[in-house]
Amino acid sequence: MEYSLKCNFCGRNKNDIAFLISGINGHICNYCIEKTYSIIHKKFIIKNTNEKYKKDNKNFEEIKKPKEIKSFLDKYVVGQNEAKKIISVAVYNHYKRIQQYKDCNKKNIEIEKSNVLLIGETGTGKTLLAKSISKLLKVPFAIADATSLTEAGYVGEDVESILTKLLQSVNYDISSAEKGIIFLDEIDKISRKSNNPSITRDVSGEGVQQALLKILEGSVIHVPPQGGRKHPDQKMIQMNTENILFIAGGTFDGIEKIISDRIEEMSIGFITHVYQKKKNSKKNYLKNIISEDLKKFGLIPEIIGRFPIVTYLNPLNKNMLKKILLEPENALIKQYQKLFDMDHISLNVTDEALNIIVDKTFQLGLGARGLRTFCEKIFLDYMFDIENVRSILNIDKDIVIQKLSCS
Repeated sequence: MEYSLKCNFCGRNKNDIAFLISGINGHICNYCIEKTYSIIHKKFIIKNTNEKYKKDNKNFEEIKKPKEIKSFLDKYVVGQNEAKKIISVAVYNHYKRIQQYKDCNKKNIEIEKSNVLLIGETGTGKTLLAKSISKLLKVPFAIADATSLTEAGYVGEDVESILTKLLQSVNYDISSAEKGIIFLDEIDKISRKSNNPSITRDVSGEGVQQALLKILEGSVIHVPPQGGRKHPDQKMIQMNTENILFIAGGTFDGIEKIISDRIEEMSIGFITHVYQKKKNSKKNYLKNIISEDLKKFGLIPEIIGRFPIVTYLNPLNKNMLKKILLEPENALIKQYQKLFDMDHISLNVTDEALNIIVDKTFQLGLGARGLRTFCEKIFLDYMFDIENVRSILNIDKDIVIQKLSCS
């Protein structure tokens, strides 16, 4: 009876096959199992590929045009139109570069990525631009800090750790992370410590720049899963950085002197009153920045070449500081009004009071960050003595002068 058993799919007898699996009312042999698995597996691959293709095309169709990206940034960042325009175009081109579908009727031309370098004084909105763009993007985004990076083998973090943050933002989905954007903040802090050759290693300056080259250009990098320092026994994650867009930002404190020395004409003889007035006048030298200035500041030529787009952020004047207080979606005064409103207190600040805050901030020279310093001094006592009673809090010129009299 045992030898009369056969496969109900192909009809093979039990003695002609390796094994036979019994069901309730039938049997199936190992050949039919393999064939069935092959068919099902092929169907799933085709289905998943089609779904991924449709999803990628749908995401590409939903991508906002550069003007729409800039309009979104306008809600959070005051001024800096040139920088916002450049970032909007760079991000849009990055979307197009990583799109999955290709036009088979045209020659496939490889588009190179254009990393962006943002230069501006502290508090002008470099990091805020990065955080604002991350709210809009449909690709992975991470902000990394260059100050903690050191050359391999020294105390600090390896340069590969900046990729770890991108991986963590997508729960270690490598294929998604390889199409992301990284904002590398404080890149000026890895400038060479001296222009003169040295027999000692520049472990947090030129050494870091050299290590960053292959990551910025595009290569297969071994990334430590938890970041920090690599260990020989640690399991690494392979990641290709060819399609990762890098946007770097830094204050480059002192580069204005380098630019002014290059473009200012030197006078011979006595210094006249007109020349002295011209010399003391406040100019925005950053708009005249060239690669040679970055090289003199301490960036090596190789890393300058990997940031083909260099733009600057204008210093903030009093008018822009006042707009920052009131106009953006997350304006500082709106934040304080929200905080007080949660305790049923209506906050009103007069225009004269705002002008004093702006004047003090402008004198301090910390940019938009200085606004919060003075606002905290003004509202601290009111928040400390807060009571859950409906009331109105009016901040006028006299109150601001009193609160800031010791500053």
